[in-house]
Amino acid sequence: MPLFRKTALLALTLIFAAQAMAQQLPVPPSLAAKSWLLLEMGSNQVLSTEKPDERLEPASLTKLMTAYLVFAALHKKTLALDQPLPVSEKAWRTGGSKMFVRVDTQVPVEDLIKGMIIQSGNDACVTLAEGIAGSEENFAQMMNREAKRLGMNSSSFRNSTGLPDPELYTTARDLSLLASALIRDFPEEYKKYYSMKEYTYNGITQPNRNRLLFIDPTVDGVKTGHTEAAGYCLISSALRDKRRLLSVVLGTNSDSARASESQKLLNWGYISYDAVTVYAKDQTVATLRAWKGAQSEVKAGFANDLSIAVPKGYAENVKSEFVAVPRIMAPVEIGQKLGVLKVTIEGKPYNEYPVVALENVPLGNIFIRIIDTIRLWFN
Repeated sequence: MPLFRKTALLALTLIFAAQAMAQQLPVPPSLAAKSWLLLEMGSNQVLSTEKPDERLEPASLTKLMTAYLVFAALHKKTLALDQPLPVSEKAWRTGGSKMFVRVDTQVPVEDLIKGMIIQSGNDACVTLAEGIAGSEENFAQMMNREAKRLGMNSSSFRNSTGLPDPELYTTARDLSLLASALIRDFPEEYKKYYSMKEYTYNGITQPNRNRLLFIDPTVDGVKTGHTEAAGYCLISSALRDKRRLLSVVLGTNSDSARASESQKLLNWGYISYDAVTVYAKDQTVATLRAWKGAQSEVKAGFANDLSIAVPKGYAENVKSEFVAVPRIMAPVEIGQKLGVLKVTIEGKPYNEYPVVALENVPLGNIFIRIIDTIRLWFN
């Protein structure tokens, strides 16, 4: 068969496979918002999205990055929950939402965290930023470095609060990376603070602005945001039957709309998709030859449960095939990619997932290395 005919046949096969897979996918809802994204956190699958890479103003969703750096400082023990931080005049004068700290006083870090998350206090954010980095400008540099590390390549931070700035922007995709990282990396802090419905400081009680906390018991976070340019925004997360979905809804026209549109997106995700655990955490997918190692084999699998979202009714039709990388050479480190698991539904390609080493394999002694070198000549 001529090459051009083979190429054309392959292209048609891929098109038909893609069309067949598309027919299996549930039809996502249309939201009254500028941009949105729904993420299945167990599998890191995007279930629905609209303009996920459009740059938009994040407003107070910026505070998720502030919180991420605060939690990181707590874990590194460069900050403590009972540590008092001084309130500067800059922090006290910062406009927008407040927790109403007093200038020239000292406020414990944990109170500032609650003020930042529950009351969305800009004064709390600036106080925390200055306490960690010396100035809010230095803290903004830390925010941008962390954004790059997390893969938020379409984001720019200029302050700790989300107050308008021409160079402050992000995307729904980047915000999903940030929010999922916060939940994944700091689960105890997330559980403790983000589901709190109100907080009282300085004699002033303020409710959490996330309406879904009051109407959906499965929702346990995450954060609201609003400015005139950004519109009304909400990142929300729900946990139902041990399955977590994360929704990012940006640019609605009201407080009630951001809640209702987020609820619509979450409900659609749970109704339209089933969760299928393909492999459990640390379960061996394959045992592979490790050349020139202190041991001749290495176990490959997943560091966490591989739970994927599949269209409702197709759970029984999920199949998987493991494809290893060629010639695995010692040393091998835990977490090193050793291949991919190709998942199909009814024989049609669905997704691929990296399979990693579940154990270390150090380099073998000189005799093992010589013997394996000779074997490789004939293999």
